Amino acid sequence: MNGEQRNKPTIVVEGMPLSSELDEAMIHRVVHGFYEEIRRDQLLGPIFNAEIPPEAWPRHLAKMCDFWSATMLRTSRYDGRPLPPHLAIPGLCEAHFRRWLTLFRATVKRVCPPEAAALFMARALRIAHSFRLAVAFNRGEETIHVKPILEESLCSGRASE
Repeated sequence: MNGEQRNKPTIVVEGMPLSSELDEAMIHRVVHGFYEEIRRDQLLGPIFNAEIPPEAWPRHLAKMCDFWSATMLRTSRYDGRPLPPHLAIPGLCEAHFRRWLTLFRATVKRVCPPEAAALFMARALRIAHSFRLAVAFNRGEETIHVKPILEESLCSGRASE
């Protein structure tokens, strides 16, 4: 271990120490790989492609890299508000969040070592639940019935599903 590694603080995410393999390059691969899947997906693709024009995708991907960098590596690169755009999507429901999580899980399992994939998924599951609660609240619906989506309840993520 060199002096730089020894002086680097340990980052804890979801109660687990951050894997040294999780870095900006991995975040870039996750974000870009995930949104490639999203844009082709039959359920989510039409929503994302309607909301984000083709010329805006590079900026969106950079913003999502900043978001995940701030979320996972505790950088201060992201200063946006991710919830409001989701609140504006009519008809957003549990099926959309389940599909988002299924595709995200498939991406992190493909791109990341198991420890890093588990950290990404733990955070994604919490974000999805928080967003689902906010969507229900914003629509004036009862939030007590919004239960967390559990990873083991997700389907395999194959395109045919």
